[in-house]
Amino acid sequence: MIDYIMQHLWQLWAAVALICLILELTAGDFFIICFAIGAVPAAIVAAIGAGTYYQIVVFAIVTLVSLFYVRPFAKRYLHKGEDKRISNADALLGRQGRVVEPIQAGGFGRVQIDGDIWKAVTKSDTDIPEGANVVVVDRASTIITVERM
Repeated sequence: MIDYIMQHLWQLWAAVALICLILELTAGDFFIICFAIGAVPAAIVAAIGAGTYYQIVVFAIVTLVSLFYVRPFAKRYLHKGEDKRISNADALLGRQGRVVEPIQAGGFGRVQIDGDIWKAVTKSDTDIPEGANVVVVDRASTIITVERM
């Protein structure tokens, strides 16, 4: 059995490449694909009949080169604009909501935005009554700062 595996080691490298490609589909950060890129030349070297150490060296070198050159290239061109994407609570800035619990000047109240209720403070010195429309101007942790529209 070991003799068969050693004579057909290229199949193992091909399986490693395929598994890495499948795993990359779940990750999407272009890290695991570098191992798949390294496994393909290792499979070719194995099919030619080179020894196991040569296969491992080719795998390691090609994987490292792809980590330093292919991965940054792929991230730069395939993930354009993702670093600028606003997410989570930062996406609330500029959004409009409705006061569901009066906001006292210097105190807290509650604002509903898209079905979610947030603890809110007012930026002004005046109270904001229930039912008033507000806009989010700032946030600190889970407490948003609002102004009346």
